[in-house]
Amino acid sequence: MDRLRRTMMFIPGNNPSMITDGHIYGSDSIMFDLEDAVSLKEKDSARFLVYNALKTIDYGDTETVVRVNGLDTPFGRDDFQAMVRAKVDVIRLPKTDTPEEVIEADNLISEIEEKIGLENGTIKLMAAIESPLGILNAYKIATASKRLIAIALGAEDFVTNMKTKRSPEGIELLAARSQILLATRAAGIYALDTVYSDINNDEGLVNEAKLIKQLGFDGKSVIHPRQIDLIHKVYEPTQEEIEHAVRVLHGIKEAEERGSGVIAVDGKMVDGPIVDRAYRVIELAKATGVYEEDDFIG
Repeated sequence: MDRLRRTMMFIPGNNPSMITDGHIYGSDSIMFDLEDAVSLKEKDSARFLVYNALKTIDYGDTETVVRVNGLDTPFGRDDFQAMVRAKVDVIRLPKTDTPEEVIEADNLISEIEEKIGLENGTIKLMAAIESPLGILNAYKIATASKRLIAIALGAEDFVTNMKTKRSPEGIELLAARSQILLATRAAGIYALDTVYSDINNDEGLVNEAKLIKQLGFDGKSVIHPRQIDLIHKVYEPTQEEIEHAVRVLHGIKEAEERGSGVIAVDGKMVDGPIVDRAYRVIELAKATGVYEEDDFIG
């Protein structure tokens, strides 16, 4: 895991104050939306606003993402031209149904990078899957480009296409979530869950965050700053998990010093998956400020 993507906050591309201050709320990523959040008559002005923000504002360690309009729209190509030149970290493709859409986007970005002297592969891609066809093509989409770092689920369009609606239990999304997880894990990229739209229902948000964490998602999209800390808390490892992870990592170190390939922690043999989980626990714990390098040593 090269970075945390527990939360990605949506920011309308036509909202200057949110564009300026969106990174101060602590989400791992911020996503400027040029697509659904922006009316047709504001597309050009929103693009210009986001372009200039990316060129002039220091967002620090917060990952910058822009959801562009699709290349099948009159606005998509101009969005790509502007965002690559602004050197956004990630371009998010909306409503991705086929791997060909990812390939087309990759080729266009490569063309723009070459024109402006940017190293090929600098700008990354993320695909949002929002339809049954996209779900069925999830693995092909996940492996269509080396630029692609993540797939995100867009639930509202998906459940509409499935002729249902969202429920508190989320059973209607289980198949889609599972398919995206299988595809992204097989491809070695990130899986991001959909938004929780009821910003006043903290309990519902936390329950859904616990569910998607247990399923295996790396994080969740958010639409309000108050949702960020709630989700981060769900992803925050417990002290028991941290202590066990530290013992695993210490066990690895001691085994290496002895020249032994056999590692046992708490009376149980430790294999590769357990080691990987230990590293992830420590990374999450450091990110949330509940662990420092020397904690629990001794």
